[in-house]
Amino acid sequence: MAEAVANVARRINATVEEEKDTLDLSNCKLISFPDGVFKVLRSVSENIRVITLADNEMKAISSKFFSTFTQLRELDLQGNVLTKLPDSVEEMEHLVSINLANNKLSIFPDKLTKIATLEWINLEGNNFTEIPVEKLSAMPALKWLNVKSNPLDTDTKCALKSPLKFDVLSTMES
Repeated sequence: MAEAVANVARRINATVEEEKDTLDLSNCKLISFPDGVFKVLRSVSENIRVITLADNEMKAISSKFFSTFTQLRELDLQGNVLTKLPDSVEEMEHLVSINLANNKLSIFPDKLTKIATLEWINLEGNNFTEIPVEKLSAMPALKWLNVKSNPLDTDTKCALKSPLKFDVLSTMES
């Protein structure tokens, strides 16, 4: 446990001291985004463009996370145990890419469709049965959607087979 905490502290200090625009806290055994990190990163949060929280044990991510890192372009949350995202995800006005692969999500985070800059959404390996294809089609920047390895219902599969303005990766048989 102490080693994991030291690892997180080292990575955060490197981001602050080197004024990096990325924060990589992947594989840190995190169950949530540490509250103390908000204080430490306060001076540089506006500069952070990429955050990787992949391969942790996070069950939830707080609204405070999204209201703090408003300048994020890329967010990698793959390989956690997230069951939902807070509505405040829509505050991510500059987000271009979100990776939610291999979590425990079953209800599509509708607020993602409100992010006008979002180009890339990875939902592979979750528990989605429905995806709001119509809302996704209305997203101005969306270019790529990965829904592989989800138990999609028949209506969603049909909707994803119709011509769309973005590329879809799925494991549907033709």
